Amino acid sequence: MKSFDLSLYLVLDPDLCRDHSMVETTMAAIAGGATLIQLRDKKAGTEGLIRVGRELMKAMEGTNVPLIVNDDIDAAIAIGAHGLHVGQDDLPSQVARDRLGPDKIIGLSIESEDVAQKVDRTIVDYVGIGPIFATATKPDHKPAIGFDGLEKLVRMVGLPSVAIGGLKGEHALPALESGADGIAVVSAICGQPDPNQATAYIAQKLKSAWAYLSQ
Repeated sequence: MKSFDLSLYLVLDPDLCRDHSMVETTMAAIAGGATLIQLRDKKAGTEGLIRVGRELMKAMEGTNVPLIVNDDIDAAIAIGAHGLHVGQDDLPSQVARDRLGPDKIIGLSIESEDVAQKVDRTIVDYVGIGPIFATATKPDHKPAIGFDGLEKLVRMVGLPSVAIGGLKGEHALPALESGADGIAVVSAICGQPDPNQATAYIAQKLKSAWAYLSQ
């Protein structure tokens, strides 16, 4: 049975991780409370992703934190990753499911109502909704949707969802209030002087947000 926690979803960025390698950043983030890691590197190519991905899988062994590969299904299979995340211009989710089998996690990026209406809930396990804000870590992103847009798309999709796009710890409460199951972050952890401390700060903000919403 697939098990994953979207609450603190780290998307790795190789450029931001220059001072701390992606493996070092990942392990510091997991120690700080990251619940899911996505390997995203549009420049590395399949071989580069496989090399880093295998290092990550070895380092993450025993943590119970899944590793998701962005877009490259060949790399995901070679790495033995726990799943794949695809965008609207990437591999169709049905093709991904056919190749990965029933036990792997498949995530899908959702940016608009049109896209949300077409999601096949029998194939996709979770959705990444955004961008909430404009972000330099993905310059080709679609227009920002804000938290109002997030709330609308969360309701429409009806799947576990993670908010993404320019988010930091202080956005935990509005993201969860909008119905998301967690927040995905990049620069709020990658490239920070102390990735462990940065992650722990976000984890605390999420904990406080859940406590507030459960009152």
